[in-house]
Amino acid sequence: MRHRVRGRKLTRTSSHRQATLRNLAMSLLKHKKITTTVAKAKELKKFVEPMITRAKNDSVHARRVVASDVNDKSLIKELFTEIVAKIGNRPGGYTRVIRLGQRKGDGAEMAIIELVDYSGIVKPKVSKKEKTEDKPVEEKAEEKKEEKKAASKPRARKSAEPKEKKVKAPAEKKTKSTHVKKGS
Repeated sequence: MRHRVRGRKLTRTSSHRQATLRNLAMSLLKHKKITTTVAKAKELKKFVEPMITRAKNDSVHARRVVASDVNDKSLIKELFTEIVAKIGNRPGGYTRVIRLGQRKGDGAEMAIIELVDYSGIVKPKVSKKEKTEDKPVEEKAEEKKEEKKAASKPRARKSAEPKEKKVKAPAEKKTKSTHVKKGS
């Protein structure tokens, strides 16, 4: 039984898992929004939110604790100045996980994780079926006519001038060579 067992292993060793979460955290702080699997996004949320809470208190100790996980000085500076200034009045819940559906290659559940106050309007992907269903029937008929016209037009020549014919010099007559068999 898994009673009181915290976290996901993400099929990695402890050090590899820690490195993965650090890299994901740095990417999230840098780009404000990243796409990853749902399991990694949920683990990243538990990893980044305490980091942002610690950054609310701008002290040397807080900077050193955050620097143990984030190896980029410019990101640490941005976290303690810009990100905390924008998110600082929140009591928690600095990130949002939005599910996207399954990845084509292996069927893994994908998600976007983003910093809440930096998010634009995230539109879920619209399938091709929904796109074609939204158009009225008249537009569909017009599109088919345009496609037929484009397919039936002959291709125009690149230049309007007629091509000059190249005159070949008369070829010399080839003489027959006689082959002599050796050894007979």
